[in-house]
Amino acid sequence: MDLHQLRCFVATAEELHFGKAAQRLDMLPTALGRHIRLLEDDLGMRLLARTTRSVSLTQEGEMLLDEARVLIAKADSVAARFREQGRSQMQTLRVGAIDSAAAGLIPLLLHDFRKTHPEIGIHLCEEKTIKLLPKLLSGRIDIAFIRPRQNMDARLAYRHLFHETAIVAVPKRHRLARRDSVHITHLANEPLIVPERRSRPHSHDLTIKLFAEAGLHANVAQVADEKQTIVNLVAAGMGVAIVPHWTSRMAAKGVKYLPLKTAGGGEMNKLPLAVAWVGQARDPLRDALLEILSERLNEYARDA
Repeated sequence: MDLHQLRCFVATAEELHFGKAAQRLDMLPTALGRHIRLLEDDLGMRLLARTTRSVSLTQEGEMLLDEARVLIAKADSVAARFREQGRSQMQTLRVGAIDSAAAGLIPLLLHDFRKTHPEIGIHLCEEKTIKLLPKLLSGRIDIAFIRPRQNMDARLAYRHLFHETAIVAVPKRHRLARRDSVHITHLANEPLIVPERRSRPHSHDLTIKLFAEAGLHANVAQVADEKQTIVNLVAAGMGVAIVPHWTSRMAAKGVKYLPLKTAGGGEMNKLPLAVAWVGQARDPLRDALLEILSERLNEYARDA
């Protein structure tokens, strides 16, 4: 029995769904099921009753669940304490951020943070929200700039910051590249490059929703996981893409970024950005960063 097996069991016991539990832990359902079977074999008992349509806890599983939560919490507490001790000697703040925030907000924020804390080292982890949240909970990063999810873990505190502006990336030789801005109707029948929904639900759903609201069908021609890949595919003439404004800071020869306007001519502020941290953990460096963020938030939001 190891901690990872216990984490797999607890996630499945709480979700009662292998797919949702696997997504929460950022792993494949087959791998999740293998770890739970190893745990059951090690303990010599069935913990979960499985059918083709449902998952439920056995009596033994219900007994183990509370014990497993206590063990995991204790292990996380010990790990966090020793990491904090190491950090207090190194004075490093570990910041996680989604790609658009890493391209736009983070350079501005860290520039201001360095003015008052020049001695503090910064370790930046650029990842998708689905991968940043487990790192935050396990203590591998101290703060994360993410797309907020519907069911945030109760152990996390988070604050909505603002909505990033959506723009359209088109090839420079595209007929739309001559325009100063576009409306969603200008993209009718255009091949679209969208992010994979599992890893980037906000960006994926935004594209589909904008077309649906306009009574149009989204012609999805390509799915890609990374923003830089999406931009490179646009540059190659594979289609157009609706992306956050800060994506325009990513180097991509052969791409033009156009403002995406609402029916009334306003900016399309649709992509929520939030900051999250472990609620009960004390961290003076993180709190100092949050204080600067609060003081300069309106200025940062104008650039989004």
